[in-house]
Amino acid sequence: MRKAAVICEFNPFHNGHKFLLKKIKEEYEANVICVMSGSFVQRGDIAITDKYARTKAALENGADMVVELPTTYAVASAQIFAENGVRIAAALGCDMLCFGAESPQKELESALGALENADTQEKIAAVIKSGSSYPRAVSEAIGEEYAEIVGKPNNILALEYIRACKKYPLSPVAVPRKGVNHDDVTTTGNLASASAIRQMIQNGEAYHAYTPMKIENPAFLSEIEPALLFILKTMDKDELALLPDVSEGLENRIYDVAVQYNSIEEILEQIKTKRYTMARLRRILISALLYNTKELQNTPVPYIRVLGVRKDKQELLQNSGLPLIVDVRRGYDQMNNSGKEIFDVDIRAAEAMNIAEKTSHNEFSHGVIKY
Repeated sequence: MRKAAVICEFNPFHNGHKFLLKKIKEEYEANVICVMSGSFVQRGDIAITDKYARTKAALENGADMVVELPTTYAVASAQIFAENGVRIAAALGCDMLCFGAESPQKELESALGALENADTQEKIAAVIKSGSSYPRAVSEAIGEEYAEIVGKPNNILALEYIRACKKYPLSPVAVPRKGVNHDDVTTTGNLASASAIRQMIQNGEAYHAYTPMKIENPAFLSEIEPALLFILKTMDKDELALLPDVSEGLENRIYDVAVQYNSIEEILEQIKTKRYTMARLRRILISALLYNTKELQNTPVPYIRVLGVRKDKQELLQNSGLPLIVDVRRGYDQMNNSGKEIFDVDIRAAEAMNIAEKTSHNEFSHGVIKY
């Protein structure tokens, strides 16, 4: 039976995700393995609820196994996020990677070809040098024909998935998004974007029509803001320079601003320039909180942690190309130092989630979810 991978956040798991998993199983008769971000997500925010609740929802609604994309890669640029997710999928023997996209696959592949063109790369470098952010530089350099394609949020990751699949033996499969686009605040029938659902939860509005999840203790970054402020105000410039995405003296700007302001929103607004997107800056702050470094993020993912598996799909736990962690304590003890350092970021992320969610999940004793 084929194995199809889905790299995801499920923040939260919603009806659109349920549709995607069902479509994959129906069209390809494949086992679906989800490579999911844990406690923090790529936009530089804490997940709305813990990874165990999201794993359970995925297993109940079409996933056959869920493994974790370690936090160091989950709070990374699209390229690092995608490449390490695809590396995990390949190690698990997946032969295809399915992902949602706003544009057809042929258009995405054409856009990627244009993006990888040497002239385009030179233009991108020149625009960045003039002070623009990478996404804006890409839009300006790639030409009008492709600018709209590369400017859509899901397409940005889709392009990186297709690029990463060239390095591993996976076939990329772009699945058109159904009903609503990424970050849409409107709803269509029983479909709403994860962003819209999170907003409903935060506003105390009814959200149950759009997700099978019941989120009783949602997590918000505001709950851990004091800890984040403490870290930012006590790190020196050399420590800040070690953080992912910090370059060109940005550590000086962060250091100077952090000591002057007492809210994350103010700090982000003061740091922001046209060169740095807000998502990039949020990821930097999260990396500071979790002691996540460039060195860790540039280390290829060294293990696979299983979060959950269906009881009738235990065979998926066999023949992994990377060390497979099912018993966390035993797996951790057998890791080398760099593996432990990467896993330690997950431990710190999980403790931050416990504080935000007012729970007490233990990374070493929770165990694999079986459905």
